[in-house]
Amino acid sequence: MRIKLINPNTTAAMTRSMEAAAVEVAAPSTVIEAVTARSGPVSIEGHYDEAISVLGLIDEIRADPDADAYIIACFGDPGLLAARELTAAPVIGIAEAAMHAATFVSTSFSIVTTLDRTRIISEALVRNYGMAAACRRVRATDLPVLDLEEPSDMVNQTVLAECRRALAEDHCDSIVLGCAGMAGLLDYLRPRLPVPVIDGVTVAVKFAEALVGTGLRTSKHGDLAYPLPKPYGGKLAAYAPLLYGGEERPEIDAAR
Repeated sequence: MRIKLINPNTTAAMTRSMEAAAVEVAAPSTVIEAVTARSGPVSIEGHYDEAISVLGLIDEIRADPDADAYIIACFGDPGLLAARELTAAPVIGIAEAAMHAATFVSTSFSIVTTLDRTRIISEALVRNYGMAAACRRVRATDLPVLDLEEPSDMVNQTVLAECRRALAEDHCDSIVLGCAGMAGLLDYLRPRLPVPVIDGVTVAVKFAEALVGTGLRTSKHGDLAYPLPKPYGGKLAAYAPLLYGGEERPEIDAAR
């Protein structure tokens, strides 16, 4: 199978780090195709960044409609439901994947993320995903996302110290890493912490393999049906659901 891992920010070094983590856990028969969004912010650290990044995400899905599954490699899961409308292939957001994985191996978890403003976004995801009973706390390290591009000793130690505070103060049973850029920290953190440390990129790969392997596809009934055909105006005219370079989308026609 072929899984397309999409980094919705435009920092290629972060994509390479996530790709390495994904390839390490993927089955031998799984091809990981990691891509960097061609348009959007260099890092995603707020609601505005997320909103703008969704167009680059959509571009990558539209450019490659034949992938067996897609992974949105940003802990905010930007554009997750919109992406699921676009394709019948499974689409996995790494935050949702990480939280579910944590509940499989523990009864509680704390999330360790980057800036305080992204802490607030993660708290909203916890509520939206029905994880409030399991999530003890979302913790911010105040590290900018781009500091994770090539982690230094200071970055490693900062994240480790926050994880240890989570264990001592939150009494949680596992740690969820709240940024895709933290995928490269797993090898550093896991030997130093006595609980499961969960990275959304790697567990999303395994969930995608499971869904594809069992033949599960995204429902095309209800709100995840293909987008309704209609014209779009202004700068977004090219994103109209029926128009791909002026041609009708056959999957929408087939679904009707």
